[in-house]
Amino acid sequence: MTRTLAVVSAGLSQPSSSRLLADRLAAATVRAVPDEVDVRTIELRGHAHSLVDAMLSGFPPQDFKPVLDTVADADGLIVVTPTYAASFSGLFKSFVDVLGEGVVAGKPVLIGATGGMERHSLVLDYAMRPLFTYLKAIVVPTGVYAASEDWAGNTLSARIDRAAGELAHELAVRERTVVTDPFASPMPFEHLLSGS
Repeated sequence: MTRTLAVVSAGLSQPSSSRLLADRLAAATVRAVPDEVDVRTIELRGHAHSLVDAMLSGFPPQDFKPVLDTVADADGLIVVTPTYAASFSGLFKSFVDVLGEGVVAGKPVLIGATGGMERHSLVLDYAMRPLFTYLKAIVVPTGVYAASEDWAGNTLSARIDRAAGELAHELAVRERTVVTDPFASPMPFEHLLSGS
C-alpha cells in the first residue's frame, strides 16, 4: 500500500535551513517505512499571498485549495518552521489557521524547527507540540530542532533517524484518516424543502 506524506516547510529564504531539515526528515521517513511512500512537499513561502487571501476572505483561493487538499489527504505530516521570538513563524501559524477543522485530527505528525542557537529548541515542546495536540494530531515523541552548529555534527542525523522511525511506526499502525468535505455531496434543495 502506498502511503502519502505531506511535508510542510515554512522557511522564508532560499535555500532554507527549514527546507533542508524537512527534506532530511522526509528521506529518513521514506527509508524507515516498509511501504511505498509518496512525498508531497509544500513550501509555504510561495503561497504567502494565498494564505493572506484565505485569512481575509475566509475561503482559500482556487490555486491554494490543492495545497490544503494535500495536507488533508496525507497519511502523515512533517512540519518544519524557523524559530521567531521563541515560537513558530507567522507564516507557519497562518497556514495552520487556514487548515479546515479536523484536518490533522488523528494524523501522525513529526514536528521540526530550525534556529540560530540551541537555546531556542524549546519551541518544539512549548509552541509546536501544544498546537498540534490542540488540533488532535498524533505528535510523535521526538521532535527535531536544528541549530546552526548542528549541521556539521553527527547528532542531528541520529535525531532525524529516531524521529523518522517513530513517524514510520505511526504510519504503519494507523488506518488512513479520511476527511470528508461537507460540500462535496450537498443535500438536494428539494429534499431540504420536503422536511424529511
